[in-house]
Amino acid sequence: MTMTMNNKEKLRIITEYLDAHFPNAKCALLYNKDYELAIAVMLSAQTTDKAVNSLTPILFSKYDCLEKLANADVKDIENLIKKLGLYKNKAQNLVLFSQKLLFEYGGILPSDKKILATFPGIGNKSAGVIRIEIFHIEDFPVDTHVARISRRLKLAANSDTPDMIEQKLKRFFPQTSWIKLHHQFINFGRTICLAKKPKCELCAFKKMCTEFN
Repeated sequence: MTMTMNNKEKLRIITEYLDAHFPNAKCALLYNKDYELAIAVMLSAQTTDKAVNSLTPILFSKYDCLEKLANADVKDIENLIKKLGLYKNKAQNLVLFSQKLLFEYGGILPSDKKILATFPGIGNKSAGVIRIEIFHIEDFPVDTHVARISRRLKLAANSDTPDMIEQKLKRFFPQTSWIKLHHQFINFGRTICLAKKPKCELCAFKKMCTEFN
């Protein structure tokens, strides 16, 4: 049975371990321009960052400005990103995103989360990633790694949606740590708290984890 501990102790254990093991965690997606990060985030849905990083240099080399992306043929984009999951939807959204950003916002990404979420291919999680990476606004986007860890550590219920998990994490952790913890959770999920065969012997969270107990 999972050991009961108060929230203050739980917070201390989590933050101390993550700070010690992932002190320099950061976004793994490669980009040079703000809109390139937004597109990379869009392409990363249900796909690894590594797969996205292998294609975006080619994409952004061929379409080296927002105007070219906004006027690109969707089929050409499909051919460039066809190794990614959901590539047809992503290709269409990429062009539509570029058009909206160029023609409605003059090529300048808005920082407002609700506005970002109205762009094709950009949902609440992607909007949060854009905000923390481009604008350094404290947020706690929930991807599959963050969701899995939150459920295992009983920071969220198994039935919680990503948006519900986000709100619970924001209530549990101090706002000034949201960006750092978002990246640390992802690094922890990729290297130790794996979806299959997690490396529990390397983890300090055994007493609070539903997977181990």
